[in-house]
Amino acid sequence: MKKSVAFRASAFTAGCLTLLMLAGCGDSGADFDISRQIGPDPVLPEPSPDLLPSMKIAEVVGWKEQEAPSVPEDLTVAAYATDVSNPRMVHTLPNGDVLVVQARGPDVEPISRPKDWIRGWIMSMAHGGGGGPQKESNLITLLRDSDRDGHVDQRHDLLTHLNSPFGVAWADGTLYVAATDAILAYPYELGQTEIKAAPRVLTPLPGGPIDHHWTKDLALSPDGRFLYVSVGSNSNITENGLEAEKGRAAIWQVDRQTGAARVFASGLRNPNGLNFHPETGVLWTVVNERDELGPNLVPDYMTSVQEGAFYGWPWSYYGNHVDKRVHPPRPDMVEKAIAPDYALSSHVAPLGMVFTNGSAMPAPYANGAFIGEHGSWNRSAFNGYKVVYVPFENGRPAGKAVDVVTGFLDGDQARGRPVGVAIDGTGALLVADDAGNTVWRVAAADGSVTPQPIGTDRPGGAALTSDVGAGAGTTGGIVPSPTGSSSPASTETGGQAGSESAIPEPPRPAQTQVAPATLPRGATQ
Repeated sequence: MKKSVAFRASAFTAGCLTLLMLAGCGDSGADFDISRQIGPDPVLPEPSPDLLPSMKIAEVVGWKEQEAPSVPEDLTVAAYATDVSNPRMVHTLPNGDVLVVQARGPDVEPISRPKDWIRGWIMSMAHGGGGGPQKESNLITLLRDSDRDGHVDQRHDLLTHLNSPFGVAWADGTLYVAATDAILAYPYELGQTEIKAAPRVLTPLPGGPIDHHWTKDLALSPDGRFLYVSVGSNSNITENGLEAEKGRAAIWQVDRQTGAARVFASGLRNPNGLNFHPETGVLWTVVNERDELGPNLVPDYMTSVQEGAFYGWPWSYYGNHVDKRVHPPRPDMVEKAIAPDYALSSHVAPLGMVFTNGSAMPAPYANGAFIGEHGSWNRSAFNGYKVVYVPFENGRPAGKAVDVVTGFLDGDQARGRPVGVAIDGTGALLVADDAGNTVWRVAAADGSVTPQPIGTDRPGGAALTSDVGAGAGTTGGIVPSPTGSSSPASTETGGQAGSESAIPEPPRPAQTQVAPATLPRGATQ
């Protein structure tokens, strides 16, 4: 029996390696200039779907002693925290304390296609864990730099045994944690180093039984009234069925007091890095676009988030570029799709973003956004694996992205992979490296610091949420509540439920525009 199992395992591994080599022989796109896909008007080649996409996997080996990423001369870089376990996000509280969210996915992805076996094997190689034994993860650790010298002098695990957490936010004595299946609210006052109270469920989130994109990011609106939460799709391109996409590929708006929620914008395959621009109050996000259309499709992007807007997934990308793999087609949704603001090039996998306004970063990085690019696996030449900076003017991108924090790759090996980014209590940049199990601090070389801490969430103004005004309308859907009940929201066309007029029924909302209300795993009333 053991020999049979061993044979099957060996055969499977050999098959995977064979297919991996075949995938590497596909259309590499090596002659394609990826810089042409960075900016507001990216070049989009013709789709080239293959049985297996082009692949190149960076083996995770971790950082050796004295190794660190590379930064420009006007910056310095050093480890802020080591021996953390899959750090995904970093979040600075108003008093300067830093929360490090460490997490692993829930591992509930079904195998719906033969190549899903191969993809799962590839992902296990690509994510690694720093090259050593895996520590306990799914926890939130508080880091305190009491004298603001750039070095952590206190470290406390605030919360443990969470269900794949990702985003956090704090307001009015409450710490909000976006686990993969719910937003949890914990009583927490600034300065505390432990949380003993049980949380309340503010609102449930789509978390199973399929949970393809499990990360749920959070942002607090500038007026403090709402939380915005990102909910990624349940597949690459609907291979798990459209019904599995209810409430997904979307950003939700959640009332912080009642938990009432609605889909705020949809068609965003895997949004993360939610941030409000500190000057304009507009919500921005970075998005991982779809795979398996070739090494140079589809460019990942950053974009402002317009209320009621639809960004294309799954039926189209970059406006009206139709994805013919999706059935049934929805030309009505394609017609509504809008193009994002700024492309980052294909398969860089952006997962974190932070605006630098008011930080202590040098002038070249003082008015824009840092973006953590986790890095590619499905093209024959690596892309991403770095932190880039996009300059802004008047609240909009204004120039090419520039590489700032590099050196995560060493040939075909990965020392680490950047995810979340934040500004710490001194005004320096923090980078969560989930494969290197490190949080890096990138500071001005001249030692500049801010006069006082600036939290990741910056309350104090009205949330505009969209720089196109309110005319875009509200996305129709279902409003979930912590009780598990639901009530219909307004339709896309503004029609009223129960109308007996002869007006034809409006087009049905897409699955991504319907927010289901289901309690998280293990929750009780």
